Amino acid sequence: MLLAGSGQALFGYNVLYAEQFYELYHLHLNQYPDDTMENIVWLQQALKADFANPLNALAVIETPVQWSFYQNLFRMHVNLLLAQLHMTLGSKFDKRNAFFFNAPWAWANLESLQHAEDAYETARAYWAEALQWSDEAWQLRRPGLHLPRIQRWEDQNYLIERGEFDYDEIIDENLGRLHDVRETYEQMGERTY
Repeated sequence: MLLAGSGQALFGYNVLYAEQFYELYHLHLNQYPDDTMENIVWLQQALKADFANPLNALAVIETPVQWSFYQNLFRMHVNLLLAQLHMTLGSKFDKRNAFFFNAPWAWANLESLQHAEDAYETARAYWAEALQWSDEAWQLRRPGLHLPRIQRWEDQNYLIERGEFDYDEIIDENLGRLHDVRETYEQMGERTY
């Protein structure tokens, strides 16, 4: 590969490790579906990839217990982000209300609602995974075990384990509203006003 007109070769590096894929995740000011899908892909790859050497971890790792704690927190955090991203994606297709003037397009709204429901159900699956990894990390907790560089992940772990953070409630609320809107659109059928 050559830099245009310079004659110098440009070389990239291979993204191999979970931490490298995680670092490709980034927030966008506007959460367009394509941007959300890009982040979903990077985080899914992070879950599939091997961890880098503890020397290259996102926290200072000095003991095998810290290493296990870090890996569990990482998986919990990434699954939590994937649940959030699928909730964001679902919100892009969700119809909050079924307005009578949208009756001619009821079929399109029903299709959109199906996409939203699929995204919310996928978020629930990632939330369940996050709960499992959170429990694994929680079981490793002991006095003095603290990784300051990933304090936010530890905070998430604490809130989940104390029952102060529950995506199931949010997902259930969204799905309940979605089913009500779906019923209204189904009743509209092809009526025109």
